Amino acid sequence: MGDEDFPRDDLEPPERDPNTGDMFGDAPVGAPPAPTMDSAAYTVIARKYRPQTFDDLYGQEAMVRTLRNAFASGRIAHAFMLTGVRGVGKTTTARLLARALNFQTATVDTPTLDFHEEGIHCRSIIEGRHMDVLELDAASRTGVGDIRDLLEGVRYSPVEARFKVYIIDEVHMLSTGAFNALLKTLEEPPPHAKFIFATTEIRKVPVTILSRTQRFDLRRVEPDVLVKNLEMICENEGARVEAEGLMLIARAAEGSVRDGQSMLDQAIVQADPGVTVTAASIRDMLGLADRAQTISLFEQIMRGEAGAAIETFRALYGYGANPDQVVMDLLDHTHGASVAKAIGPQALVLPREQAGRLAAVGAAVSAGTLSRIWQLTLKAYEEVRRAPDAAAAVDMALIRLAYAADLPGPEEALKRLQAGELPGAGPLGGGPAGGGGGGGGGVASRSATNAVARQPMPSAPPSPEPAAVLNTFEDLLALIDRRRDVTLKMDVERYIRPISFRQGAIEYEPGPGAPVNLAQRLVARLKEWTGERWLIAAQGGGGAESAWEKQRREQREVRAEIEQDPFVRSVMEAFPGAEIIGVRNLTPTPAIEGVAPTEVDDDDEE
Repeated sequence: MGDEDFPRDDLEPPERDPNTGDMFGDAPVGAPPAPTMDSAAYTVIARKYRPQTFDDLYGQEAMVRTLRNAFASGRIAHAFMLTGVRGVGKTTTARLLARALNFQTATVDTPTLDFHEEGIHCRSIIEGRHMDVLELDAASRTGVGDIRDLLEGVRYSPVEARFKVYIIDEVHMLSTGAFNALLKTLEEPPPHAKFIFATTEIRKVPVTILSRTQRFDLRRVEPDVLVKNLEMICENEGARVEAEGLMLIARAAEGSVRDGQSMLDQAIVQADPGVTVTAASIRDMLGLADRAQTISLFEQIMRGEAGAAIETFRALYGYGANPDQVVMDLLDHTHGASVAKAIGPQALVLPREQAGRLAAVGAAVSAGTLSRIWQLTLKAYEEVRRAPDAAAAVDMALIRLAYAADLPGPEEALKRLQAGELPGAGPLGGGPAGGGGGGGGGVASRSATNAVARQPMPSAPPSPEPAAVLNTFEDLLALIDRRRDVTLKMDVERYIRPISFRQGAIEYEPGPGAPVNLAQRLVARLKEWTGERWLIAAQGGGGAESAWEKQRREQREVRAEIEQDPFVRSVMEAFPGAEIIGVRNLTPTPAIEGVAPTEVDDDDEE
């Protein structure tokens, strides 16, 4: 073997070809730098706007107040249990607690929730590299060995900070052995150790663990609170999103701040920079149907209009609405109408016009009917999800709901049977009672028929008047006057300040002292007189003058005009102390026997 076979140290390494990249992907010598993408450095909104102080926690004021009082009084628990749905801030709160327990500055050396400045340990805790703050993901380390390894260091004092803090996320996923290994240490921990647990499944955590912790239930964030957070983010990001679109995101987030921020991140790119993101584009992004259209669909169902309801659904389906989402919206509307009936439209987190329409439905039907519609819609939702043709399943569900909405309750049906009315007559439906059900329905039908047969049959009712068509509020007053319902007419004229009036629906502002049951009485009478189900809802404001207020105003205007008349003023000056007691209209009118001339008496004014 010659010397040339051995490597020689005195030889220069061969120079690399300047036009060739190396094995690690470096660019050739002299080549221009590769273009960098700004998106690689982009931080998503949910991480960028993660709360940095306890004041930044949205919707958790009760928990922050309790913790603030505990820290101020020095009654700090050794273990905390944070529970709530995803995205409400459990992990964020745990890290903020770790900072609060170990907060230290040049002037502050006690645990505190007030982060007026960044402490000595804050940055390393935020970045997850502090050696005295240990964070464990129980979803990936569930065994007893993992917990034992973690607890080996509990007995040792912290290296830098005031406390050793152990944060265990998704603690419910620990095994039974791991919980048992944790139990003794959790019951008698050393004074320098603190435990913070976070979970979405609090029921899966053993009671023995819960009894040794201080529990905080992080509440779902209400849509109106979440909208404020989204508006703040849009302002900081320079994005423009319609207010209705933000409310759609807040409702779709279902109380999760992180979900809402993630959806906002996606919504912002639905339009070009500088262009406002519309609610329609957000609705398409979320796969939602137009809520105003689904409310119209709900109103048609409650009026028993099966054909119109099917046409409305097919229009929504043609625009891309998912059938199961439409039924889900009907469930929301049923719930909203029931809540508005019990509490009022102000309890609904909806635009005023939509809340008023649902409140009108709640005022027009009984609580029993709404409960029945809820049960049928809930069953329809499961059918639509399982059906091979979801659209056809919705069609059948709408027919069933429209038929059921027009049926009386069991108590009302029994009263009509006892009064001698046929089961299939009138509002009970056009067919036999029971709708062709099987089983024991025949026995019930025969019993009902026999009971009716024993009752004296009523005489034939007189031919009904033609159905009234009401296009204006004045048409309504005229109909009540023709029907001679004096009490209802007086209440309608005095207390109803109309907001909007259309065939089948009335919105009004109640005047001071309005009867509580005015809307229900008017609905019942209009149903009797017109044969249609009317939706009548009271709103908080925005109504015009009532008929009584309009009449009094016109009388005051007439009186003021007369008082300014030169002849009247000269008479008043000629007779000091004289006063105008009343104004009588002397305009020639056809004489009607027994009717006195029109007179305005000031004593009637309030």
